[in-house]
Amino acid sequence: MWKTRPVLILASQSQTRRNLLASAGFAVVCEAAGIDERTLEDRFRREGAPPAEIARRLATAKAEAVAARHPGAVIIGADQVLVVEHEVLHKPRDLAAARAQLDRLRGRAHALHAGVALAVAGRSVWDHVETAELVMHTFSDAERDAILAAEGQSVLGCVGSYRLEGPSVRLFESVRGDYFTILGLPLLPLLHALRRFATDEMESIEP
Repeated sequence: MWKTRPVLILASQSQTRRNLLASAGFAVVCEAAGIDERTLEDRFRREGAPPAEIARRLATAKAEAVAARHPGAVIIGADQVLVVEHEVLHKPRDLAAARAQLDRLRGRAHALHAGVALAVAGRSVWDHVETAELVMHTFSDAERDAILAAEGQSVLGCVGSYRLEGPSVRLFESVRGDYFTILGLPLLPLLHALRRFATDEMESIEP
């Protein structure tokens, strides 16, 4: 067991991921990785990596980028890749793009791949990816617009333009997969990895 409240660096500005870790009892510092995700994604795709592998590699790249700046810290990297009918969707640039993304997902199934990686003492020690499958209702334009009005700018930080933990859940017909994975962080595998690879480091960190 950890002797103190562990302190971690999350290589992300995601408030949802930070909240998940905080709810698990971790003091979390967020720091953007500062990598060119789209360039890396394009390179991984050219190398033949499937979407789940791209999510894992991007998570690892984020963890390694922050670990290079904080070699004595415990770093968590995470990334999501959403695929609908072989098309990859990214975070929307504005509410008009969010509306278009929801229209693309309406009445269809899509896969959400969530990668997570751990870097300890300046090096990668573990990575993992999990996949969830989600199906949206054939909702009306009025329903879509009501959800976007309820969600507001918060959907701009979400791949797929929805938040399962918010009003957007009303758009879904079915969900198959781990809830934490859908929120962007496969939490239980990560907690197991932290116990396996980072217990000594975190026991020495004061909150």
